[in-house]
Amino acid sequence: MSLPKGLAEEVARNLVMVARLLDEDAEQAYAYARIALRLASRVAAVREAAGFASYATGKYAEALAEFRAARRMTGSVELWPVMADCERGMGRPERALAMAGEPEVHKLDKAGQVEMRLVAAGARRDMDQAEAAVVTLQSPELASNSVQPWTARLRYAYADALLASGRETEAREWFAKALEADQGGQTNASDRLAELDGIEFTDALDEDGADSGDSHGEQADDADKAGDKGSAKDADKDAGKDSDQS
Repeated sequence: MSLPKGLAEEVARNLVMVARLLDEDAEQAYAYARIALRLASRVAAVREAAGFASYATGKYAEALAEFRAARRMTGSVELWPVMADCERGMGRPERALAMAGEPEVHKLDKAGQVEMRLVAAGARRDMDQAEAAVVTLQSPELASNSVQPWTARLRYAYADALLASGRETEAREWFAKALEADQGGQTNASDRLAELDGIEFTDALDEDGADSGDSHGEQADDADKAGDKGSAKDADKDAGKDSDQS
């Protein structure tokens, strides 16, 4: 509302594109965010959008600067957890932990406090303090049987911390609980359960290609090459998803 109509519409169009592309094409979302930032750097919503676009592309120092600017403009504490996570991304988990103990945390809503707890546990993991991460995640929200938007991710993080601490039986129990609460596919809890149970998934197409190799050697070679490429892509996706959950 503080911008001239034509400029406001141009900025709005770019912000809409940031929102649409952030989860699908972070680099493209970042490009739109930079345009909006160039046009209206004194608008808090623009600084916030630029922060999330930078965060999604791993530009943590840039993201932190934008989030700080947005916070100065609005006075809101809602960005506090993601700001702390930027500190983790920059290799400064101790600063993230310090932020977890600041008074701003008490001003967050329930979702924000859970997010802050997840960030603090992640910082503990960064510092090879798996048992401390387990303790950090123990909370009334974790113990509650009520499923909230954050429940699956909280249970997953707890299971992962238990596993890192060598408590495999408990970890399996909590991965199962995470899967039970995960209605939107936020985690890969099902894959982690399968891994713990020693279940391996085989591509039926690869098996067919191998069976026909005796009579069609050249076609089997082509199929094997295609299968190898597919597996590599799947592995990249799995690795990325695991990284997101941490």
